[in-house]
Amino acid sequence: MPELPEVETSRRGIEPWVAGQHIVRAEVRNARLRWPVSDEIIALRDRLVISVQRRAKYLLLELGDGWIIIHLGMSGSLRVLPRPAPPEKHDHVDLLMSNGCTIRYTDPRRFGAWLWSADLATSRVLAHLGPEPLGDEFNGRWLFDKSRNKRTLVKPWLMDNKLVVGVGNIYASESLFVAGILPGRPAGTLTVAEANLLAETIKAVLLRSIAKGGTTLRDFMQSDGKPGYFVQELQVYGRGGENCRVCGTPIQTAKHGQRSTFFCPRCQH
Repeated sequence: MPELPEVETSRRGIEPWVAGQHIVRAEVRNARLRWPVSDEIIALRDRLVISVQRRAKYLLLELGDGWIIIHLGMSGSLRVLPRPAPPEKHDHVDLLMSNGCTIRYTDPRRFGAWLWSADLATSRVLAHLGPEPLGDEFNGRWLFDKSRNKRTLVKPWLMDNKLVVGVGNIYASESLFVAGILPGRPAGTLTVAEANLLAETIKAVLLRSIAKGGTTLRDFMQSDGKPGYFVQELQVYGRGGENCRVCGTPIQTAKHGQRSTFFCPRCQH
């Protein structure tokens, strides 16, 4: 599933083509996504896009009287087509822009979403979310305070969107490795120093992935059709049985919260 760096990469990719332009119309070829495409989106005509923002793993297109909320799901991607091109089987939504380009949404599994909201504060998909990991509110003090008396294992705890948004499976594993923290420890065992280091590490790992265009494991592509190159820098994720790049110990795997976890038993404590 595309995680925060992949969504931010998509936002940056489409923003120059969309912000300040008008949506001439939307072409919805298949409205049956995770939830039905909102009627307000299907009916769009000649609407100015004021800005392109991101909240957690959601892309937000600001219009005059509301917002288009886009989630890429497990296999969704947005591409910028400078010139018209015939749609293929899994190309479900197009935004035809006033500058002549098309923003095309492709989703083979159809687990993504295109929703309309008149007010983001009351949006059912955004209201429960925690702070952004790259924002000032998220820091070591926040992590330490939230971890007190928590028996939940630290890795699935980091993936709880009520604690912090966008730290999915890949980046939780990678951040815990860089911080030297075993993913199977209870969150309540974190020290102040470890919480500070972990918060700083999460920010650094996410920013590094964004700079590399995200991580392509299977489905994710950037808005220009290129893969994300952070996959070349993964330290533990997807490397079960391979030698640790730091100490040479074989990377181990475990199941935490029904998700695969990768870690080095020597570098992490």
